[in-house]
Amino acid sequence: MKRTLIFILILLFNISIVYAKDEVFITLSSTTSTDNSGLLDYLIPKFKNKTGINVRVIAVGTGRALLLGERGDADLVLVHHKPSEEKFISKGFGIERRDVMYNDYVIIGPKNDPANIKHLKKAVDAFKLISQSGIPFISRGDESGTHKKERELWELTGVDIDAYSGDWYREAGAGMGATLNIANAMNAYTMSDRGTWLSFKNRDQLTLLFENDPPLFNQYGIILVSPERYEHVKHKEAKLFSDWLTSAEGQQAIADFTLEGQQLFFPNASREVATSVMK
Repeated sequence: MKRTLIFILILLFNISIVYAKDEVFITLSSTTSTDNSGLLDYLIPKFKNKTGINVRVIAVGTGRALLLGERGDADLVLVHHKPSEEKFISKGFGIERRDVMYNDYVIIGPKNDPANIKHLKKAVDAFKLISQSGIPFISRGDESGTHKKERELWELTGVDIDAYSGDWYREAGAGMGATLNIANAMNAYTMSDRGTWLSFKNRDQLTLLFENDPPLFNQYGIILVSPERYEHVKHKEAKLFSDWLTSAEGQQAIADFTLEGQQLFFPNASREVATSVMK
């Protein structure tokens, strides 16, 4: 009996090795927002069922996701900070950037809103009042797209946040979910992409206080890592994913992804990319 059990375990182990070797996959470096929200877990099985190609995701901030692409450690990237994306392409690391979808950023804070920002109309004014209140603000501090956008907004306020680092301005150096948890524990303000906020469950002390200002627009783009720079990248398979994500079928799948009846991302693929369902 014991020998039979050992034989079965060895057989299963060998089968798993063969399966792993035969699996066709691509590596996507993307943001914590697409991962924490559950979007990629929703999309990838649909793509795999259609093509047989699996997508392995490395979920980090936009800055690190692009760095993985620069090192040739990913086949394509899905991120959300266009200036950084354009720099990535201009340096020869990426090709064929495409708009995929958008949502927006929102400002989250204590339910009693001690900085009194909820009645304001501009995000910059909200940031100014937060700085004047001295109530803690938790930044991701991780060179993510969210962090980069937040820094741009602080620059518009004229507030030198570096001068307040470690005081009311705190950098988490973490993903969006972890940053929201810290803000909740400290009864602090923070800025989040809407998708992660809607999927965030630990809202004990927090609520959405500010939204719907044009500077908070949050565009996502997908970029293929250059096969000319890195011959080992799976360009053909990666392009299939990019084509599918920007096709009518992929765009509809993005639109259909909801949480508690709310749509988290809004498809807006560029007109020059694929618009028909792949055959």
